[in-house]
Amino acid sequence: RPILDMSYSRHFLDFQGSSIPSSMKKLVVTKLSQNFREAVTLRQDSPVPLPGDGDLLVRNRFVGINASDINYSAGRYDASVKPPFDIGFEGIGDVVALGLSASADYTVGQAVAYVKAGSFAEYTVVPAKQAVPLPSVKPEFLTLMVSGATAYISLKELGELSEGKKVLVTAAAGGTGQFAVQLAKAEKCHVIGTCSSDEKGGFLKSIGCDRMINYKTENVESVLRKDYPEGVDVVYESVGGKMFDLALNSLATKGRLIVIGFIAGYQNPTGLQPIKAELLPAKLLKKSASIRGFFLNHYLSEYKMALKHLLKMYERGDLVCEVDFGDMSPEGKFTGLESVFRAVDYMYMGKNIGKIVVELPHSVNSKL
Repeated sequence: RPILDMSYSRHFLDFQGSSIPSSMKKLVVTKLSQNFREAVTLRQDSPVPLPGDGDLLVRNRFVGINASDINYSAGRYDASVKPPFDIGFEGIGDVVALGLSASADYTVGQAVAYVKAGSFAEYTVVPAKQAVPLPSVKPEFLTLMVSGATAYISLKELGELSEGKKVLVTAAAGGTGQFAVQLAKAEKCHVIGTCSSDEKGGFLKSIGCDRMINYKTENVESVLRKDYPEGVDVVYESVGGKMFDLALNSLATKGRLIVIGFIAGYQNPTGLQPIKAELLPAKLLKKSASIRGFFLNHYLSEYKMALKHLLKMYERGDLVCEVDFGDMSPEGKFTGLESVFRAVDYMYMGKNIGKIVVELPHSVNSKL
């Protein structure tokens, strides 16, 4: 099999003899700000990184956009990290070079996905241990890496789902909401999903959502009070602010609210929209209810198992992995690293149905 040992060499050659360039485009956080366009710079001539002995050099074909990209560019995850630093959490592409140890499990030309900071680049070095081998480079696989895994692990570990439970999913037509809806349905739950348009409501219906609430045309609080007077058992909550308060008030006895994000606050300088927290102890006590936070990095021991399960579901046709390339956005499809800025704006305008993915086209001289 073709192997390129890069561990002792600085020659950029892929197995078909076409040269890997010595420089590439990538996005770099150059200033901490919750305004992504202010924080991030597109660098045109960054050196293509060299894989070490246990590494793969991946030519990125598709990269995923996450709400937390803004938290990362604002420096909210690790205050000790100072700019400049690379950004982007997940990618999928082809192995174009690899180190000697990595060649035990991977070959040049293989399709892989990964979750690692620095995916907003034409090439990314990925430790072989962190890579996920795939049958092909399909953007649908990318939807599972962060968004699908977050829904699967959080609901499995914290949701205690069982048949007949009522599950409320906020931002249900988004990148991770789509999976929360489908995974709850797979456990025979009754699923309620909030969304911002009839088009999104139609998508939710198509993936099995029992009750869609378009919060632009319906009052979510009134609908929940009228249709679910006993409350909901589980809330998968990613919006924050007023939606968090509403979800908390809608919990049933022994209900569980899982916080997987608070997108309403990500673009604010303070990062958080106020919630009515002073009443929290009384509200939880009255219902024996609970609130649990979920951050994927704390559950990495479950990650490979979750991904394996999700890939099997997708391959069986039991899981819809909706990808939004921005075809309906004003300037059209998200293509190339320069369109990551538009893609982030599109997400914060609440326009996407499914997971936002940016395609990175190959250069003309590439043989891969």
